[in-house]
Amino acid sequence: MYKTLFTLISVFTLLSGCKNTKEPNMENNYQYTNALVNETSPYLLQHAHNPVDWYPWNDQTLEMAKKENKLLLISVGYAACHWCHVMERESFEDPEVAALMNENFINIKVDREERPDVDQIYMNAVQLLTGSGGWPLNCVALPDGRPIWGGTYFPKENWINALTQLADLYKNEPEKAEDYAAKLTEGVKQTGLIELNEEEAVFDISGLELAIENWLPTMDQKNGGRKGAPKFPMPGNLSFLLRYAVQNNDKEMMDYVNTSLTQIAYGGIFDHVGGGFARYSVDDHWHVPHFEKMLYDNAQMVSLYSKAFLVTKNPLYKEVVYRTIDFVEAELYKDIGAFYSSLDADSYNEMGELEEGAFYVWNKIDLQNLLNDDFELFSKYYNINGYGKWEDDKYHLIRSISNTEFCVENEIEEDELKIKLRQWQKILSEERNKRERPRLDDKTLTSWNALMLKGYIDAYSVFQEDRFLEVALKNARFLQTKMTKEDGGLYRNYKNDQSNIEAYLEDYATVTDAFISLYEVTLDEKWLHNAKQLIDYSFDHFYNEESKMFFFTSDLETGLITRKVETDDNVIPSSNSIMANNLFKLGHYYANKYYSDNAMTMLNNVKEMTINYGAGASNWLNLYSNYIGEYYEVAIVGPKALDKLKALNQVYIPNKMIIGSQGESKLPLLEYKFNENETTIYVCINGACKLPVSEAAKALDQINSSF
Repeated sequence: MYKTLFTLISVFTLLSGCKNTKEPNMENNYQYTNALVNETSPYLLQHAHNPVDWYPWNDQTLEMAKKENKLLLISVGYAACHWCHVMERESFEDPEVAALMNENFINIKVDREERPDVDQIYMNAVQLLTGSGGWPLNCVALPDGRPIWGGTYFPKENWINALTQLADLYKNEPEKAEDYAAKLTEGVKQTGLIELNEEEAVFDISGLELAIENWLPTMDQKNGGRKGAPKFPMPGNLSFLLRYAVQNNDKEMMDYVNTSLTQIAYGGIFDHVGGGFARYSVDDHWHVPHFEKMLYDNAQMVSLYSKAFLVTKNPLYKEVVYRTIDFVEAELYKDIGAFYSSLDADSYNEMGELEEGAFYVWNKIDLQNLLNDDFELFSKYYNINGYGKWEDDKYHLIRSISNTEFCVENEIEEDELKIKLRQWQKILSEERNKRERPRLDDKTLTSWNALMLKGYIDAYSVFQEDRFLEVALKNARFLQTKMTKEDGGLYRNYKNDQSNIEAYLEDYATVTDAFISLYEVTLDEKWLHNAKQLIDYSFDHFYNEESKMFFFTSDLETGLITRKVETDDNVIPSSNSIMANNLFKLGHYYANKYYSDNAMTMLNNVKEMTINYGAGASNWLNLYSNYIGEYYEVAIVGPKALDKLKALNQVYIPNKMIIGSQGESKLPLLEYKFNENETTIYVCINGACKLPVSEAAKALDQINSSF
C-alpha cells in the first residue's frame, strides 16, 4: 500500500545540507506575510514572507484543520538545511504553488530542532513509505494528524503534481485516504516499539566482545570512522571505543581510535583557520565537508578529544580542544551564558551569489598574495595541490602528516613552524572576516547547551583551565534560571528572553548528565540534587510503566498521534541511553535501588540490539561496560578534597564516579567520614570501601591493582 501511494510521484531523497539566507529585515515592505512572523525560530522566520499561508505547529493550527476539514501539509526543516532552502526558492516562494497549497491544505512549517517530536513521527512515516528520509521532510496528513503520504525534496513540477493528486484523492475518495492513514499510522506506532525483557539481565565480556566483532567490518582502518562516504565523526562511538581499548588493553582498537581522531583533526572537516568542526564530510577521507557547524557536534568533540588527550597525551588533541572552544566562544556564545545552535554553510561570494563553503575556501592566487614568501611552505602543509583541491580553482585546507614529520621533510624546527602556523591563521582569519559571514541560528536549545556544558566540564577536568569551569558554571546557571519552569520541569527553547516549548526527554537526560558531571568537578551537591530532581520529574511525566523505558515526549504534550520511545544512539546518543546511564550513577550516589534496577532493566530491553549493532548503540555499550568488572565509587572527604580530585582526574579511569565533599555530607557514601583536620580518599565498590588513604597516587594504586 505504501509503495502504491508513493508512486504518485518520484521522491528525490537528498541528505540535508546548509544554506545562508539573510535575516528578514522587518523594516522592509513585504508583499506577503504569514503567521510565522510571530515566531522566534530563525528557520520559521525565513518563511514568514512566503506567499504560502504557513502556520506554526500548535493546538490552534491543528484545531483549524479539523474545523475546515483540510489536509495538513507538514513541512519540516532547519536553518542550516541546504535543500530546504532550494525547495523554498523553487516552490514556496512561487505564487502559483502557494495558491495550490493555500486552497487545499493547512500548511505547517516545523523547525525540527525545536520540535524533534513532530519530526520523529513524520520521519517514521516517510521512511515507511520510501525506505529512506532526509530534510526537507514533507508529509501530508488527515486533519487529525495521521499521515497519508510524504517524501523529502521535490522539484516544483513534481510537487504540484503530487499535491494536485492528493487534493483530488481527499475530495473524491476520502475513504482511500482514511485507509492509507489507518495503516500508515499503525506502522508509525509500531516503529521502534520496545517491550519489557523479562529474561534475567546478564552482561558479560563475551557479549561486549561480540558487539565489537559485529562492528569491526564497518570500521575504516585507513581513514578512520565508518567505511565509505559521507563520513560523520560520531563522537559517541569513538568515546566508547576509546574506553573499550583502554579497559581491554586492545592495541588494535586503540590504533583505530587514534587514526580516526588524527584524520578527523587533519581533515577539512576541521576548520584550520577558525577552529571547530563541520557536521560531516562528503568524501571518505574527511576532506570536503558540508560546511555547516552545529553546536552539538562541537560540544561532543571537545569531550572526546579531552578524554583522548588524557589517555595519549597527544598535543594535537589538546590543540583541537582549545581551538574548538575558541571557535564556540567566538561564534556560538552569548554573554548571558547561553550557546547558539549553528552556523550555516552557504554565504555570498564575491559575485553576490549564494555559494556553499564560500566563507571557507580559497583560491591559489589570493593565498599567494596573502602569504608571499611563506606560500610554498604553507601550500605543502595545507596541501594547496591536487589533494587539497575542492572544485573549480578553489582549495580547502587539509593536512596529511604530523608536525614532526613535516618539519623533518622540510628542514624546519617545530617551534618555528608553530610560530608560522599562528601567523598564517591570523592572516587568513583577518582576510576571511572581510567576507560575507555565514548566518547564525541564534536560538538556544536546552539539550545542545547541556552537551556543550558537558564539553566544558570534561575539558576542565583534564586541562584544569579555570576559564573552562567559569563558562560551565555560567551556562549551568543559565539552564537553571532561564530554561527551568516553576514546576521544576524544563523548556526546550530560548530566544529573545522567550521560552515556549515543553522540553523533551533528550533535554532532561542531557541536563541531568551535565549536572552530575558538574558535581563531580566542583563537589557542590546542589548540582547533584538538581540532577535527581530532573530524574524524578522525568519519572512523573515521561515514564512507561509497562516497558520501564521513557517516552520522548511528556504527558503534558498534546496534538501528536503517538508517543515514541527513542533508543538508537546517533550523532547525539539516544535519550533513553543517556537516561539509563544517569540512573546507574544516581543509583550509586543515593543508594537508590529503584534507580539502579531501572537502569539494568532498560539496558536488558535493548541488549540484543546493542550487541548486534554497536555503532548505533555505543552509549548503551558504555553502560554495558559498567557491569563488567569493577565499578569504583571514589569518595573524597575533607578541606583539601578539590586538590585531591584534580590529581585523580589526571588519570583516565572510565569505570569510576566521583563523590566528595569539603565538609559534612548526608550522601550515603560520605556520611560520618568528614574530618576537618584531614582529607581522605576512599575507593569503594557498591558501598564497600577499602582502607582510606590520604594521597591520590595511593588511591590510584588501589584502583589499578584490580583494574
